[in-house]
Amino acid sequence: MGVTTRNMIHNRTILVVLLLLGPEGVCVADEAFFVDKVVPILQRRCYSCHNSAEQSGGFSLQSAKSTMAGGDSGAAIQPGEPEASYLLELITPVNGAAEMPKQADPLSQEEIALVRQWIASGANWPRDLHLQSDEVTDTDWWSLNPIVRSSVPDIDTHASARVSTPVDAFVIDKLREKGLTLSAEADARTLVRRVFYDLIGLPPTPEESATWVSRLSSSGSAVGVDDRAWAALVDYLLASPRYGERWARHWLDVAHYGDTHGYDKDKLRPNAWPYRDYVIRAFNDDRPFARFIKEQIAGDVLYPKQPELIAATGFLVAGPWDFIGHVEVSAAKMDGRIARNLDRDDMVTNTIQTFTSMTVQCARCHNHKFDPISQEDYYSLQAVFAAIGRSDRPIVTDLEVVARLSSFADERGELAERKRQLEETLRDSPADSAENEELTAAIKQVSEELGKLAEKRRKLLESQQHVYAAATHFAPEGNHVPTNGKPADIFVLNRGMIDQHVKQVSPGTLQLPGDLPVRFDLPQQHSEGERRVALAEWIADSKNPLTWRSIVNRVWLYHFGRGIVNSPNDFGRMGQLPTHPELLDWLAAEFRDGGEWIKVPQSLKQLHKLVVTSHVYRQSSAHNEAYAKIDGSNQFYWRANRRRLEAESIRDATLLAAGKLDFAMYGPGFQD
Repeated sequence: MGVTTRNMIHNRTILVVLLLLGPEGVCVADEAFFVDKVVPILQRRCYSCHNSAEQSGGFSLQSAKSTMAGGDSGAAIQPGEPEASYLLELITPVNGAAEMPKQADPLSQEEIALVRQWIASGANWPRDLHLQSDEVTDTDWWSLNPIVRSSVPDIDTHASARVSTPVDAFVIDKLREKGLTLSAEADARTLVRRVFYDLIGLPPTPEESATWVSRLSSSGSAVGVDDRAWAALVDYLLASPRYGERWARHWLDVAHYGDTHGYDKDKLRPNAWPYRDYVIRAFNDDRPFARFIKEQIAGDVLYPKQPELIAATGFLVAGPWDFIGHVEVSAAKMDGRIARNLDRDDMVTNTIQTFTSMTVQCARCHNHKFDPISQEDYYSLQAVFAAIGRSDRPIVTDLEVVARLSSFADERGELAERKRQLEETLRDSPADSAENEELTAAIKQVSEELGKLAEKRRKLLESQQHVYAAATHFAPEGNHVPTNGKPADIFVLNRGMIDQHVKQVSPGTLQLPGDLPVRFDLPQQHSEGERRVALAEWIADSKNPLTWRSIVNRVWLYHFGRGIVNSPNDFGRMGQLPTHPELLDWLAAEFRDGGEWIKVPQSLKQLHKLVVTSHVYRQSSAHNEAYAKIDGSNQFYWRANRRRLEAESIRDATLLAAGKLDFAMYGPGFQD
């Protein structure tokens, strides 16, 4: 965050902060002490419950008049008399706990001492200051603004020999501003090893290394490896099935995928793996990214003729799950309600942070302190997932089974209609008549046939492959019962407290500049799936700048060891600024729309090739003391960053060297 941005936030905090009344004629020194020392404490710890809208205890700190009027318990402050001020009594802990802030950690002794000093000095408050909302509504921020495809910089003749893709031109141009240049190219053997690990997660075999080193060096070029041979090596690796396995690992890390529930009962999810296999196939098939997004949020709704895409919705339930809070605790109890709220929170956080790199979860208890995300935005996102549970869902791909299920559905419909007609006739039949007995017997028989049909369907589905995924219809497990597609009512919660409803919300999302919707325009009798479709369309929209910046930044991060934005999960005001904003936008536009370098729009494989065929990627990691004094963290890429191998790559490389690596793909994970 730049100095200007910090000053803006500081000044805004001073203007909107919770202020307490003091006498007239306030001296400058007292005002400065109040603003610098006391204001931050009261703003963080008191304001959310004591304002014009939320007057807890009848106490509002919105104005001088309301502050001195006190609350239900009388005056809160006696200027000049801290020991007689009820406010000080409320915030002073006894046996480690204080009455205020309610249900939160007490103020520190230092903070209490500052409040005491302020009251003792007369509780001075500048007369012309009044409280305002602390909500940030300004959407003028780099990540929220539309993507603008920058022009590729012109590079002088001397440096142009190091420009093989536009990536080089953008980086060289920035290095030139800083008085830096690219480092020499790494040797062929180093580059072969580097790109093998980056693209497939394995080292080259001795034979592969020898072959490719020879091909890369065959041109005899004085400036480095042969460009055409290097591009051929990249194509060879991108075509490998190991590519999908390698990059699925990265994606599953971002989506916090696990084969167990987590929490205190870390139960196994035996059918989580089909989602993992779906991701591997999607990467190997080079699925267009917008389609990849939609499949994981609403693939079961958008593509009903592709039942295998049910597995894609494993994304929504990939994170940890409180088994006890859902299965062993009733939804009617406080702990059960909290568990379900936190489960929706995980779905919201995972979806928005993974695809758009925004910290929406910060708005669960209050409006986001730094970004234009309100509590209503956050809970509108919860409403999108308000009918979603978790269960093992059958993946029916056998056409014969599909036909039998369709036949079952037709038969069930006929039986249900027959039962309805019989029940209607029974209502008009005289009691204790022979006809009444016959109708009752017939209804019983139809009910039994419906039960047998349901049992046949259940057994047929049980025989199919299942995936642990988002579900609305499933067999109850203890207190975890299906919603049958009926969403729960979702309310904005005061300070995130489950029993303090503020207002009911409709499905929606975040506010962005432009004409993207904030609340979804859905029919009154819409289905649960339509909510997820609306969110998927919003995220995958070409006008959503967050989505396209986020994914190209993640790809860059895994190739260079740091992102262009080095806070890949936070593109907000508390995250890092992009070091190369023009390059980031050029990559986002080229990837999203296609162009000279990415011929197929949204092709991740072509994005990888664009990045790793650059001279920036092919640099040596050798140290340069003079350059390090200018850019010690190498944020401008004057050399290759040194990176540690992940544990998975070390393990696989060891097994490969020992001839023990199992290359069989797909299916359940290894169980020790």
